[in-house]
Amino acid sequence: MVQVWFADITPLLIEETYRRYYQKAPAWRKEKADRYRFARGRAQSIGVWSLWEHVRRKYDLPEDTVYNLSHSGNYVLCAFSDDNTAKVGCDLEEVKEFREPVARRFFCRSEYEHIMGKDEKDRAQLFYRYWVLKESFMKATRQGMALDIQSFEIGWREGERPVLIRKPGEYPQEYYYQEYKREGADAGIAVCTTDREIDRRLYVLEL
Repeated sequence: MVQVWFADITPLLIEETYRRYYQKAPAWRKEKADRYRFARGRAQSIGVWSLWEHVRRKYDLPEDTVYNLSHSGNYVLCAFSDDNTAKVGCDLEEVKEFREPVARRFFCRSEYEHIMGKDEKDRAQLFYRYWVLKESFMKATRQGMALDIQSFEIGWREGERPVLIRKPGEYPQEYYYQEYKREGADAGIAVCTTDREIDRRLYVLEL
């Protein structure tokens, strides 16, 4: 089964709190955090690793556990499966303005037309739903941005549930989606996985 965990890293924007978490991180993660120019980037890097470490310890997960991490704005996310043969990708993105040129250039025609068919006030929300659904599949394949974003297409079952209606032939397995909402966080959150079992609850860690 796949579980998805979420945390708000706002406390890590306070230097004293950040340093407390930073000291617990491994050297390579500290080096990665140090490369960020701004405090938010450093807090995201340490925060997402701290979230994963909490989950790993809580469930005493083995080293070969399949997991994925994401962060955006003040939020971080991790997803893992207890099936080490599964593929898992997760993505989190704060909702901002509708980026119409991005949707027109990179999304499939049906996806773009779906967004543009909505009232103007609703387009940003749908754009970021597609964004995290797209990214989570790309991360699940482990190809990331090397995968052509128009090589796969997202449709909707019963109007609201996302489903892959087209994907590259080199990924013959069935992929499943689950979306999440966190009260007070205006963000798109999604997981894509080959694991049939996905916990619909979004678990939250208070840092």
